[in-house]
Amino acid sequence: MTRPSRFAVTLSALLATCAFGLAPAFAQYGWSDDEVTSSSGRSSQGQGAPAPASGNDGYSGGYGDPYGDEASDGGDSGPSGAPTRQRLRVTPYIEANQVVTQEIRPGSDTDFYGQVAAGVDASVQGHRGGGSVSLRYDRVISYGDEVADSDSVSGIARGYVALAPGLSVEAGGLAARSRASGGGGTVLASGQPIDDENEARTYGIYAGPTFSRRVGAADVSANYRFGYSRVEEPGLGVIDDTVTPIDVAAESYVHSASARVGVAPGAVLPVGVAVGGGAYQEEVSNSDQRVRDFYARGDVTLPIGQGFAVVGGVGYEYVEISNRDVLRDDDGDPIIGSDGRFQTDENSPRRIAFETEGLIWDVGVVWKPSRRTQLEAHYGRRYDSDTYYGSFAWQPSSRSSFNASVYDSVSGFGGTITNGLANLPSGFVASRNGLTGDFTGCVTGTGEESSANCLGGALSSVRGAVFRNRGAQLAYSTSRGRLSTGMAIGYDRRTFFGAEGTALAAGNGAVDESYYANLGMGISLDALSSVNLNGYASYLDQGGSDLNDALLLGASAAYSRSLFRNLSARAALSVDRIDAVDFDETNASALVGVRYDF
Repeated sequence: MTRPSRFAVTLSALLATCAFGLAPAFAQYGWSDDEVTSSSGRSSQGQGAPAPASGNDGYSGGYGDPYGDEASDGGDSGPSGAPTRQRLRVTPYIEANQVVTQEIRPGSDTDFYGQVAAGVDASVQGHRGGGSVSLRYDRVISYGDEVADSDSVSGIARGYVALAPGLSVEAGGLAARSRASGGGGTVLASGQPIDDENEARTYGIYAGPTFSRRVGAADVSANYRFGYSRVEEPGLGVIDDTVTPIDVAAESYVHSASARVGVAPGAVLPVGVAVGGGAYQEEVSNSDQRVRDFYARGDVTLPIGQGFAVVGGVGYEYVEISNRDVLRDDDGDPIIGSDGRFQTDENSPRRIAFETEGLIWDVGVVWKPSRRTQLEAHYGRRYDSDTYYGSFAWQPSSRSSFNASVYDSVSGFGGTITNGLANLPSGFVASRNGLTGDFTGCVTGTGEESSANCLGGALSSVRGAVFRNRGAQLAYSTSRGRLSTGMAIGYDRRTFFGAEGTALAAGNGAVDESYYANLGMGISLDALSSVNLNGYASYLDQGGSDLNDALLLGASAAYSRSLFRNLSARAALSVDRIDAVDFDETNASALVGVRYDF
């Protein structure tokens, strides 16, 4: 069966149905200059958006700060703020499946292969800690030469431990595999098997302490995060057909820290005031890239009326993005290493790709007419240009929600992974592909955190270059009786940086744009059986070249029925199409199998 070797598709379409969380459960209604956080202590603005670099957008004090998440999951209470009993759920399982894949276009090859899997889904929530993990090992057993035997591990985890009142330590991890192109675009957990030449395996972890306490009339908070990510992409070429060399991400190290002191309106003054600062650094192994961001700022919150306030802040920020050149041969061409990536010339001088220093500011409004509705919108100057960000969250009932988000940040690939993990709830159920079993990038929170949450566009590209990330998302979800539905649309834009005199200069200013839409539906037929339906569409305009543009269309249906006790039978169908300038393929897959939960 023919497999794609150079195409570009985006993860975002597959993640969109989980686009971002429900409205935050505010611990206290009324005005406070302290940032509004969700019930798990994370900032509401950053959740579900394609994740910017952790700590890198934290200068925005007050409402809507995507990185002022100094509040913690930790403490002496559960997610809702009230004391909770220890709750433990551990579900190990094994699966055996038979899969058939039929090529519809351009050929007509048929492939059969077997699949066995073992995994565990676990969650614990208690007085002084909580967390969830979904981990799965898959083995593909080939019956011929077209689909190779392979092993893979995929999963997601996040948790926290409260060490003392106001002080906690949190951590998270990710393992995912995706199909990738030489241009760096990826698609996660499609319904088709992934051959070695196009497989990208992404791993990421983060950990750090968080402190949040009230000292007199002031709210004092601080945090630190360390993150590490790695992309393993064997046999993938890195030369784009547009004659622009494109490097593929390898390793990234992230350090971020922030601190903030704020006083609520009416506590001391009629207005709320806050001061804070932070530092962010990301080191990317590709071309020895480095992102540095240091800021300090003050913020004011002015209540205008019940549920409405004007907010604003001003400060100083220094941002520097730099990189070295790559090793070159005698003709001056970049040398490709055995891992399929450019090799950094450690003796070459470090060159500046982007640098800005000076005044930053933003103004905005926050509207909270009720606990179920929040709107915020901000405009200002940052990165030597205009910046816009904001969010809208409306929860008409406990069973439905509407969310919108606009975002703007600068980061490398590893920064998006770190922040995406940090924004996940501590209690969740992970979403997996009905055919391959791979983690889709989305989770659904449990208990008070019962909202959908995704890593957003964090995995939509594995390019090694640092980028500015801007975009918007809209999502709606509802659950009524036996029917649950989710839908979303979004736009994501990445503008890449590369210093003059280096290999990355060829891609400086290159833009990846993706548009996506998704519809998902779950139906409980009776106490023993259920059906899940999904449809998605995505278009990626990559690097300004038509040769890497791609359209992804797909639909799937899965049926599950309990046979007896812990044994269940499964069946699934999917159709996926990839349409690019130099590639057009349509495939259909079907699965039948059994699963046993211990």
